[in-house]
Amino acid sequence: MCEVMAMIGKKRWFATVYMFVLTGVCSSAVIGLSRLTAERVRANAELAFEQAVLEVLPGLYEPGLGGLQVHRRFAEQVDGPTQSSGGAYVYAEGGAVVVYALPFEGQGFWAPIRGVIGIRADRRTITGIAFYDQNETPGLGARITEPEFRDPFEGRVLAEQGKLLEFRRPGEMLSANEVHAVTGATQTSTRLEKIINDALIQWRGRTSGRAGS
Repeated sequence: MCEVMAMIGKKRWFATVYMFVLTGVCSSAVIGLSRLTAERVRANAELAFEQAVLEVLPGLYEPGLGGLQVHRRFAEQVDGPTQSSGGAYVYAEGGAVVVYALPFEGQGFWAPIRGVIGIRADRRTITGIAFYDQNETPGLGARITEPEFRDPFEGRVLAEQGKLLEFRRPGEMLSANEVHAVTGATQTSTRLEKIINDALIQWRGRTSGRAGS
């Protein structure tokens, strides 16, 4: 009887040690893999941001550009952000601002939404919008990344006060500062509208009196 109990105790001891060792090995492997891939993840995130900036700057991006081409074009053509640009990136020609590329971010329906909106030197006319990080519902909120939603932003004119950019229900008539929301994605549309307006209002406050600088 004593021998049986001793064997049982030994097996329990072995199982406990085995689990600790296995957990340690797996944890080390996960940590090591994370460290090995961290730099690549960071580089991919930076590249996604740079592409989003180029997408809102007329003529600087076309589909099919490789990662190295995107990075090189961003480095050569885009300046900022600076205090005078209010935290926006700048595309200039002959020393004069052509377009501001303003990053924005905030909480979407499921996760943070991060993107860039382009505004001409008049600080009113939108050149485009692009997203580099979002995890909204596929087929619904995630449609903010599709051309059907993004393309109509080009040429919209920000209001002077109140909601600078307003989302309307699909099918409604639009004013100069309005775009259609995403069909079936009310929460994402509502939150995105607030995220963009908050960023624009803060940016206008920082650049007041500096149009074209």
